[in-house]
Amino acid sequence: MGLSSASLMPSGVENTFALASELGYDGVEVMVWSERATQDSRILSALSERHGQPVLAVHAPTLLLTRGVFGVDPWDKIDRSIELAFALGAPNVVLHPPFFWQTRYARSFVAGVALRETTTGMHLCVENMFTWRSRDSRSSREFQAYSPTWDPVGQGYHSVTLDISHAATSGSDALAMARALGPTLRHLHLTDGVPGFRDDHLLPGQGDQDCAGVLSHLADTGFEERGGQVVVEVKAGSMKAAERREGLASALAFAREHLEGEGRTESVHVPAPTRRRYRTS
Repeated sequence: MGLSSASLMPSGVENTFALASELGYDGVEVMVWSERATQDSRILSALSERHGQPVLAVHAPTLLLTRGVFGVDPWDKIDRSIELAFALGAPNVVLHPPFFWQTRYARSFVAGVALRETTTGMHLCVENMFTWRSRDSRSSREFQAYSPTWDPVGQGYHSVTLDISHAATSGSDALAMARALGPTLRHLHLTDGVPGFRDDHLLPGQGDQDCAGVLSHLADTGFEERGGQVVVEVKAGSMKAAERREGLASALAFAREHLEGEGRTESVHVPAPTRRRYRTS
């Protein structure tokens, strides 16, 4: 059970290692972004040792907000992320599919990911994304921002990340997606959400996805035995310190109850969502 440093952004990555250790997480997923420490294996190794939190995965800088991190060539970004993961002893690199304007990259993406997995032995876990939608609730305008598609099902990837908030934003059923992905599902971003134009990354239980069902499905299908990872990735950076600690503790307890059968959720409180849901039924 890991904690993503994206959960505490824009707070520094050191805070993620410290809080993960304090709350009893098993490790950290590092989101590589403009903060220099997230790009430096020596700094990250020192933080990992100091706080007793191994780096479970490296999230490559394949977001819009990280378009200049690790250079501008998309394959260089992936290759440098693989090198960073190897230096940290992490078995997984999480990455997003290409944007539609990255035409050359998109044409070679599926094959290029497969080639790198074969030659390096690193798991490149391609993440499900979503269609971009208009902010106007009266409009049904949609925009396909990712190529070849935002949906990893049926694309031939050997390793996939399922992000439950992204599934919610896309109007998908995360449990159905987990079943369809089968053993290619290697990495889970545990979060929650509701349909809409925003990618909420709520705490498990705050949205309308069957997070418990997804975790139970993973437990029943040998997810941990084949090296699968569950990482909490929620938007907690803007929460007050006490609320953040309570929320991340609740997410950890939720995961351990439904994935490991430890039954600890009754001891924590899931904070109410900080804004109105798009859908109430």
